[in-house]
Amino acid sequence: MQLLTFTVAGQVYAVESRVVIEVLPLVPARPIPHTPDFIRGIFTYRGGLVPLLDLGLRLAGRPPQERLSTRVIVVQFDRPAGAARRPARLGLVAEDVISIRSAEDAAAAFPPLNLPDAPFLGRILRLGGHTVQLIEVAKLLPDDLANGLCATAPEAQVP
Repeated sequence: MQLLTFTVAGQVYAVESRVVIEVLPLVPARPIPHTPDFIRGIFTYRGGLVPLLDLGLRLAGRPPQERLSTRVIVVQFDRPAGAARRPARLGLVAEDVISIRSAEDAAAAFPPLNLPDAPFLGRILRLGGHTVQLIEVAKLLPDDLANGLCATAPEAQVP
């Protein structure tokens, strides 16, 4: 399994590269009133509207430092079970995208902790001098929020 690694609040995290669509410079987002603080809003991506999630607030309780290396990772987001719609896209704000790494290179692994308040936190791996925690993208949003943010509006076709 290939992983895209990035930092949030000085810690290294990763998502499976199979869900990554594109990595963009930080983009402005239109805020959505009354959503949780970790939802920055929505932005336009390839003709469609995509929710933008702030990983700093979601993982560490504080926004990431905005610098030239701050990126938006556009990922494929599987909607909750029972949602009769195709997968959606989700933008993730990270401080710095580091690299693509292979999980097979892990020197050690620690299983997921199964935390009720953070079901999105996956395994912890030791990769080349870094301790990396996997983020399970499909679990980043609670089902009710995912259903609301990932509306049935048609998405633009990706060439």
